[in-house]
Amino acid sequence: MIPEDLQYMQRALQLARKGLYTTHPNPRVGCVLVRGGEVVSEGWHERAGESHAEVMAVDRAGSGARGATAYVTLEPCAHHGRTPPCADALIGAGVSRVVAATEDPYPSVAGQGLARLRQKGIEVACGLLENQARVLNQGFFSRLQRGRPWLRVKLAASLDGATALESGDSKWITGEDARRDVQHWRGQASAIMTGVGTVLADDPRLSVRLPGVQRTNRCVVLDSRWRLPPRARLLSQVDEVFWVGMQSHPVPAWANDKADRRAVITPLPAPAGAGGIDLHWLMAELARREINEIQVEAGETLAGHLLIQGLVDELLLYMAPLVLGASSRGLFGIPALESMDQRINLQWVEQRRVGSDLRLRLRPVADQTDSG
Repeated sequence: MIPEDLQYMQRALQLARKGLYTTHPNPRVGCVLVRGGEVVSEGWHERAGESHAEVMAVDRAGSGARGATAYVTLEPCAHHGRTPPCADALIGAGVSRVVAATEDPYPSVAGQGLARLRQKGIEVACGLLENQARVLNQGFFSRLQRGRPWLRVKLAASLDGATALESGDSKWITGEDARRDVQHWRGQASAIMTGVGTVLADDPRLSVRLPGVQRTNRCVVLDSRWRLPPRARLLSQVDEVFWVGMQSHPVPAWANDKADRRAVITPLPAPAGAGGIDLHWLMAELARREINEIQVEAGETLAGHLLIQGLVDELLLYMAPLVLGASSRGLFGIPALESMDQRINLQWVEQRRVGSDLRLRLRPVADQTDSG
């Protein structure tokens, strides 16, 4: 590595973030071409089926790419997918050196892109700012390496840990700034997950509403007995709905009719698991359908099931400066613990003020045997 490598890889990561809301199911990738200490061109991947970051940078550079160093946030692909191999594009452009942040976990790449570059005499380095590159694509890595999406649970609560009044009324616990902030987190997810109880109670839209962002909106509705109303508002707001119910109950006929609705409905009859739908089966099935990252916006029952089954990767909690009092609904519907040894340990990731509210990010401790 040379001293300049760091600044150019940081720039490549900035470019990769331009695709934060739109690259599904592909990873977010940025590329910078540098020759003689000057940036020749830049590129980033915006959406599946369109040019990858390396190809965009090479096309913009033209003959200026010859002899350049390419800084790319993910190993250049070595296979024909929706687009040709990026490794071949770099080779054809005549670059002399490639610096990659991390290897690509996709089985058809997984080191083969870097190997192909080396075979052509191109100097290769890998691992610079690797953690930042992996965090940027944590859902992509989760799907390919763990066989399930990265799962984030979003919650809004009062200071006394209540998410709604006993009646179910929860509008609004947090302020407008926090609600706008949620849209950015929704935008990063491949799909928004909720339970049918939330749909019946609140009739939410569950769409991503970010100015200037055009993307496919997907929703996953867990509904053991297939009770989703055919006129639920989300069906007119999102593009695709994975409707998950129990195999032991028949799918309603209207799910497959040709009604004039925006959402394409894909019924997913699921096997039974602990407390209802087999959530581990569901995570594997959604990964098979190329869902990288899920944001859960649901009530305490679903949030509790996901937490105690070890499927929560991150909590996104908005804490409002108000108190809702006794008998209000809590954050997680989990069984009463008999001892402190049974507690679920979390670790802080971030704390930030968002308007009048406090945004907290937490992750479960990997080793739950460590009681601290």
